[in-house]
Amino acid sequence: MDVTRSLFRLSLVVAVVAALVDSMQLVLCGAFGAAPVLASVLFTAVVIADLALAAPPATAAVAAVGQVAVKVGIAGFVNHYGLPARMPDVGFLVVGYRAGAWLGGATSLATVAMLAVGAAVANVLVGGPVSRDWRWVLMAVAAGVVPWLVGRYTAARGAYIAELEQRERLRQQEQRAALDRALADERAAIARDLHDVISHHVSAIGIHAGVARMALSRADSAVPESDSAVPTADSSLSSTDAEAAARSLTAVETSSRAAMVDLRRQLDLLHGREDDGQRQPGLADIDGLVERVRAAGLAVLVEISGEPPVLPESLDVMLYRVVQEILTNALRHGREPARLEIGYRPTRVEVRGANPIAAAPLASEGVHRGLDGIRQRAELFGGTAQFGPARTGERWDIVVSVPIGAA
Repeated sequence: MDVTRSLFRLSLVVAVVAALVDSMQLVLCGAFGAAPVLASVLFTAVVIADLALAAPPATAAVAAVGQVAVKVGIAGFVNHYGLPARMPDVGFLVVGYRAGAWLGGATSLATVAMLAVGAAVANVLVGGPVSRDWRWVLMAVAAGVVPWLVGRYTAARGAYIAELEQRERLRQQEQRAALDRALADERAAIARDLHDVISHHVSAIGIHAGVARMALSRADSAVPESDSAVPTADSSLSSTDAEAAARSLTAVETSSRAAMVDLRRQLDLLHGREDDGQRQPGLADIDGLVERVRAAGLAVLVEISGEPPVLPESLDVMLYRVVQEILTNALRHGREPARLEIGYRPTRVEVRGANPIAAAPLASEGVHRGLDGIRQRAELFGGTAQFGPARTGERWDIVVSVPIGAA
C-alpha cells in the first residue's frame, strides 16, 4: 500500500510539472495575443491532457489520444496565426513512455503508431520549407517512437530484475529449507546416538538393580528374628544372596560409569572436542559390549566370519551402534540365548541378531524407536535393515547389511 501511494504521488508530480511547462510554452508563443478565446481552450486542453498522466496505467492509451489531439490542434493554431513554433512536448514525451512501459500487445503498437503519425502531422502543420524535408519528418516520427522504446526497455528491465529477485528469494527459501532439513537430520542423528548410549546402559542397570533388590529381599527374609548367633542353612543362603546382590550392585556401578563415559563422549563430539584418546567405539569394542550384556544375565553366542577389513570410522561407529541396539533389545525384550553373527564379506558387512521372544514382551515405544534408528543408520550408508519375528513366531530376527566403503 505504501509503494502504491508513493508511485501515485510521483505520477502526480510528473503530471503537474508537464502541465506547467507545456502551458507556459503555449503562453510564450503569443497564443493569447493572437486569439484569446481559442488560446484559453487550448490552454485548458493542455492542462487536462497533462494532468491525465497521473491516471492509472490502464488509461495510457486514452491519454495518448488526448496528447496527439492537443499537439495537432496547437500545431494547426500556430500555423494559422503564424506564431513561433513552440510546441508543448513534455506531456507528449511522457505519454509515449507510459505507452511503452504500461501497454502491451496490439494496443501498445497502435498507440506508438498514432504517436508517430501525430508527431509527423504536427511537424508538417507548423509550416515552413524545412517541414517538407523528409529528415525532419523522420525526427518528428522519432519523437513519438523513442519514448515508447525507452518505456519498453524500462519495463523489460524491471521485469528482468523482478525475475532475478524472485529467483533469489526462491534460492534463499530452498537454502533455508535445506538448512531446516539438515538440522532435523542432525537432531535425529543426535537422538539416535543418545538413545543407543543411554538405553543400553540403563537397561543393564535396571536388570542388575532388580537382581540386587530380590537378592537382598531374600537375604532379609532368611535372617532369624532371634539374636542367636548359631549358623543355620538359612543364614548360609542369606550370605549367598548377599554376594549376588553385591555383584549386581558392582555391575550397576560399572554400567553407570560406562554410561557416563559414553554420554561424555557424545557431548564432547557435539561440542567439537573429540580427543585422540576418546575415540568413538567401533566393531573392535564388540567384546566389551557383549561382556556387559552377559553380566546383565543374558547368554550371548557370538560368531564372527571373514577377515575384518579397515572400515571408515563413521561406518565402524554405525555398526557398533547397531550391534549395541540389537543386544539391548534382546536384553530387554527377549530370552536367552541370543545369537550375534558378524560376517565380513568381500563388499559388505552383515550383522545378524536372533533371540527367542519373551512370553510376555514388554510394550515400549523405545523398541520401535530403536529399530527405526537401525533402519535409518543403515539407509544413511546405503545399506538395508530387515527385522521381525520368524515364521514360527518364537524368535526375533534382524539382519543389517551395509556396503564396505560407504561413509
